[in-house]
Order: sequence, then C-alpha cells, then structure tokens
Amino acid sequence: MWDQRYASEEYIYGTQANDFLRANVALLPRSKVLCLADGEGRNSVYLASLGYDVTAVDNSLVGLKKAQKLATTAGVTINTVHADLANYDLGAQKWDGIVSIFCHLPPNIRLDLHKKIYSSLTDGGVLLLEAYTPKQLEFKTGGPPTAELTMQSEQLTRELSPLQLDLNHEIIRDIHEGRGHHGQGAVVQVIGTR
Repeated sequence: MWDQRYASEEYIYGTQANDFLRANVALLPRSKVLCLADGEGRNSVYLASLGYDVTAVDNSLVGLKKAQKLATTAGVTINTVHADLANYDLGAQKWDGIVSIFCHLPPNIRLDLHKKIYSSLTDGGVLLLEAYTPKQLEFKTGGPPTAELTMQSEQLTRELSPLQLDLNHEIIRDIHEGRGHHGQGAVVQVIGTR
C-alpha cells in the first residue's frame, strides 16, 4: 500500500518537516535520533540538516528511496532501515531521541512498539510524538481511515509508561503537509523523557 502511495515523483506529505517537530526540536539531545515510519524522509532530512545522526525506519522501500533522494538534494546524510515496525528491534538505550510523527499502526503493533520506547532511549532521551485522534475522522483532511488506528492522550499515558510525559494533550490545529495532510486536524501531541 505505502509503496503505491509513494510511487509518484510528488512528495505526498511535502518536503518540509512537521510543525510540531520543528517547534520542539531543541528538546532533542544532539545525537542519535530514530524517526519511526518516516516515509519519504521529510523529518529525518530536517534533523540531519541540524546535525543529528538520524536513522529513518519505514516499511516502504519506495518511500526510503525518496528519503535518500531528498537527503542528497539537501546535502545531508541519513541512515535508512527497511523494516516492519511489528518486528523492528529498537535496541536498548540506543537512541537519544525518538520521533513518531503520524505513525499509525494496528493497536497490537502500536502497543508493542510503545512498550519498547522507554528501554530503547538513553537516560535523558526524549520522545516527540504527534498522531491523529479519533476526532480526525470528522475532518477528513488526512490520517488513517478507522478510529482504531488513531491515538488518544489517556491511552498514550498508559502505553508510554514509565516515560515522564512533559506534554500530553489533544488539540485541533491547521496542518499543511503536502496533499496528504491538508486542513484542520485533530491531533494528540506528546513530549516524553526517560
């Protein structure tokens, strides 16, 4: 499905980094960052341009090829890993930051992944997460087609424990990220620290 979606020359979600990431990037320690489900690479390329050692993981080879092309155009280097997040090993105390931007997965896979985040972060490591909430289905401006693939603040408190959540709220905001996310969106935003 994602290989098909990314098959055109167009960057479906644009080439600019996500607004929430840009607004909070200073909170990420300046070292190794993992971008989950980074697709065409807009977020990983942005982080690399700021000097981060970035690894982008995604299950679409087509998306990752476009991410490498975007990195080359920007004059930066990113590491890309082709993997299914259902069985991707995040490692132990490996990442100083993890970025999860619109990483919508089936509930059982999401829960497993979220349980691994705390142990995969170094001490002081930071998670930045933005995802659509069930209310997004009313807006129809992007995001998953069913509520079970969305996330909510209360649910993330449980799933990300024992991370210290410095921010965990649901808001409505304007999102303009290519044609894939365009217009008002209902999102949950999380900043968590180990």
